[in-house]
Amino acid sequence: MHVVRSLRLGIDLDGVVADFNAGWTARYNRDFPDRIDRDLTTADVTEWDAPTVLSHFATMSEFWKWAETCAEGRSLFAGLEPYPGAIEALERLRADGHHVVILTTKPHFSIHDTYDWLARHKVPSTEIHILDDKTRVECDVYLDDGVHNLEALVAAHPRSTVCRYVRPWNTSVPGTIDIRDWNQFTEAVRTHART
Repeated sequence: MHVVRSLRLGIDLDGVVADFNAGWTARYNRDFPDRIDRDLTTADVTEWDAPTVLSHFATMSEFWKWAETCAEGRSLFAGLEPYPGAIEALERLRADGHHVVILTTKPHFSIHDTYDWLARHKVPSTEIHILDDKTRVECDVYLDDGVHNLEALVAAHPRSTVCRYVRPWNTSVPGTIDIRDWNQFTEAVRTHART
């Protein structure tokens, strides 16, 4: 007989639950129509620091300065939309008895907007950690899209399952499981929970 364990799921936000690239490209198109030949789309984003490649911003610091108020006076993070199916998948996982632990890195100016976003979208989390070093929070399963985070999590938590949400801006990371959609992640968690 299999026993299903309750797991701690360390879930990243931007690029995993919240569609960061759709948010910034739409607002960039709106705010700087004279800086580009055509509207930017999420398909244009193929690397981690895409704003410095695709836009007129020379540095990420310049980009973040604009992002601080680009969502109708609030930070970019206030105006993001969730990826389709993300919240519903997290609700299913919570209903299965798992603990959704949000692990996200944010600029200081967006912390209140992040808490507000989680509340408005009713993200079913039991913990929220806004931090640079995600390895500090112990979880059974992690889901992230940042190669630097994935590498650090694999090294720091060899007994945990680390999942890479496959996106055009990341590459394969040894020791991770590639996840292409929320159904696949839900299945990976359910498999891991069976002992």
